[in-house]
Amino acid sequence: MTNRRDFITLLGVAAAWPLAARAQQPAVPIVAYVYPGAPQSAEAPLSAIRKRLGEVGYLDGHNVAIELHAANNDFARLPELFANLIRRRVAAIAVFGAAANAVKAFNTSIPIVFGIGGDPVEAGLVASLNRPGGNITGQTTLNSELGAKRLGLVHDLLPRAAHFAVLINPNEPTADFLTKDLHAAASARGWQIEILTARSNSDIDAAFASLAAKRVDALLVAASALFRDRRIQLAMLSVRRAVPAMYVERGFTEAGGLISYGANLLDQHGQMGIYIGRILKGEKPADLPGHQAVKVEMVINLQTARTLGIAIPPTLLAIADEVIE
Repeated sequence: MTNRRDFITLLGVAAAWPLAARAQQPAVPIVAYVYPGAPQSAEAPLSAIRKRLGEVGYLDGHNVAIELHAANNDFARLPELFANLIRRRVAAIAVFGAAANAVKAFNTSIPIVFGIGGDPVEAGLVASLNRPGGNITGQTTLNSELGAKRLGLVHDLLPRAAHFAVLINPNEPTADFLTKDLHAAASARGWQIEILTARSNSDIDAAFASLAAKRVDALLVAASALFRDRRIQLAMLSVRRAVPAMYVERGFTEAGGLISYGANLLDQHGQMGIYIGRILKGEKPADLPGHQAVKVEMVINLQTARTLGIAIPPTLLAIADEVIE
């Protein structure tokens, strides 16, 4: 027979058992996405990662937790941000753009998947694209190497153009490479290049204010999280200053920019999501060859062209992947 004291003890054990059982259950893996710019600009890329993870059975909020960590273009914050994620032992870290350069300084075994626009070998992220080695692998669009091609397309759009400006964020890791590449391409064809720099929103306004005095024929806007955050502002300033502008991705033309040429940002993040899914299933980054995007797309905004008084040559319209009416 069970006495009153034993009965109360059994009740306590029964009440505590579910809590103990839950504590012993494996925690939901955490995937951290580190974006160098503002959080609102990270929503679409993060959705692309989330979608591809869902396709392989990892649903955010169900059997995986996906966290967004945005640096708001303050690159000095990145080391502390990564140190915190490493202390927490998250399951995987996805890094985009300039954020990838900060994470490589940490000696960690946590799997890391990058998405960048430059050469990952030259950046010191991997030993080679085919055999990454270590705990890092990912995707590159080689966007930084398309500067000369963009310059040529702008000249096709404006055959009389010979004086160009390039807007660059000097904080971006690929800034020096792009500057040298564009100077070489322009020099080979007898064109003039003006380098404008912007590290903040006010710098963007100042750069555009200087365009009138420089009398440039067109502007090229380099890849940068800061510029992506301010794509509407850039498109409006271009129209207000009557300066035709070339951008690196379709998000700018969708925001009112004239023309863009480059890899699809959402496709790149989708590939990152596929890699993260494979890692969560047990594969090692060292065994996942890096992926280089080979498809680039050109998008033209006809409404902006009409506002600027530019007639798009039929040859460009014929090869455009999309024309926004």
